[in-house]
Amino acid sequence: MSKYYINAAHKKSRIHKEIYGHFSEHLGRCIYEGLYVGENSEIPNVNGMRTDVVEALKEIRVPVLRWPGGCFADEYHWKDGIGPKETRKKMINTHWGGVVEDNSFGTHEYMELCRQLGCETYVNGNLGSGTVQEMSEWVEYMTFNGVSPMADLRAKNGHPEPWKVDFFGVGNENWGCGGNMTPEFYGNEYRRYQTYVRQYNSPGMMAAEEYPGKIRKIACGPNVDDTEWTDGVLRTLFRHCEKRLHGNADGLSLHYYTHPEGWEKKGSATDFDEKTWYKTLSKALYMEDLIRMHGAIMDQYDPEKKLGLIVDEWGTWFNVEPGTNPGFLYQQNTMRDALVACLNLNIFNKHSDRVRMACIAQMVNVLQAVILTEGPKMVKTPTWHVFDLFKEHQEAVLLDSFLETKEIGEEEEYMVPNLSESASLDPQGRLQITMGNLSVTEDYPVEAFITGFAGKKAAARILHAPMRAMNTFEEPETVKSEDFQVELTEGKLSFTIPACSVLQITVEE
Repeated sequence: MSKYYINAAHKKSRIHKEIYGHFSEHLGRCIYEGLYVGENSEIPNVNGMRTDVVEALKEIRVPVLRWPGGCFADEYHWKDGIGPKETRKKMINTHWGGVVEDNSFGTHEYMELCRQLGCETYVNGNLGSGTVQEMSEWVEYMTFNGVSPMADLRAKNGHPEPWKVDFFGVGNENWGCGGNMTPEFYGNEYRRYQTYVRQYNSPGMMAAEEYPGKIRKIACGPNVDDTEWTDGVLRTLFRHCEKRLHGNADGLSLHYYTHPEGWEKKGSATDFDEKTWYKTLSKALYMEDLIRMHGAIMDQYDPEKKLGLIVDEWGTWFNVEPGTNPGFLYQQNTMRDALVACLNLNIFNKHSDRVRMACIAQMVNVLQAVILTEGPKMVKTPTWHVFDLFKEHQEAVLLDSFLETKEIGEEEEYMVPNLSESASLDPQGRLQITMGNLSVTEDYPVEAFITGFAGKKAAARILHAPMRAMNTFEEPETVKSEDFQVELTEGKLSFTIPACSVLQITVEE
């Protein structure tokens, strides 16, 4: 029997809704065919955005969407994607598949998609191959409400009113595909470029305080465990401007993908054994080490934790499905992906004092997608169902909790705890619990003791299936959540969590 203790009287950090964010890049069939089919498509759409996908994404309350990349961002020139579609420039997508990018999905289309989703905007600017002027004019085009060349151009293109840019990334992976820079060089470039990401809605356009319409600026952070990058960039950002840093940077990104077999040999998304299952989950748990590692460096410069850690690319990365374009990164999604998502989201919740946003890679048809499409068909993946179970944590308050666990696995190097959890108090005053059972074969009885909260009734849902179970276009509901029975008596919850499952429990007073 595993004992689980929740102290609802000990409230910790806010779980920012943006932790449940998503990433969409001009890569494979994520944008085209996945999100955008065009206004003249026979697939039902609103202004070109396919209706079934938008409705499925609204169900999981997508809070923020990052666009246009990724590696694509640092060779994207935004003016190519505005104006009449028949006159927009075509280009070769050199990063992803060598296919023609016709720029029919650009700034206006992205903003329309976010409007339909009801989510915040996270635009990634081009620092790698773009100019300061180009980035400055893009921000002016999107956000300036007045008379200016870019505002006039926006109106000419059919949108007189400005949009709201909630987050702006100044470059992407500038240690690699975004320019192969050193941390000090990037830090100085960031300082220069961000100066011209104007705060047009603020008093004087340069205020650092909170106000409606503020653009939060995200600096490019480390790749996996590159602590030299983290320290070098922060040292450069803080130099000579300690008191003004947070007007210049609001977040530092982190990218980490789960590769069970390593970068060169990623392994199959669907054909794996129990040994690989535990190895994958062990690699996913490394996310917590990375947050602590980079968080410790951030604490040296920012002990008040004003600077958010932005994990804006995370998820599994396997070999592409046989017969598909290797540059499109299309992979299937099983219960293994569901448990990876569960682990990461619980980790982000637990570290929400520093982690302010996370974006799974990617939204549709690429890597650990929540949705797959094939022509007019659409399926919700097991990962979609995990986001559905976890959505009640958005804007909740993390609670102090502790779960007794034991180590399981088949190799000493890749042992994992049998259970993962997080608990919060949501804005409606309800207790939210999410728990994952990492074992392929063992069910575990759990007794949860709740203090500081007079629970009167409980309801639960579970995602439970064999480890290789997936949803296909022929069988789209093989893996789906269902109601689950838990017993609540005098401040104690009792239940048995099945093997290979993700459980969500809501307790009300």
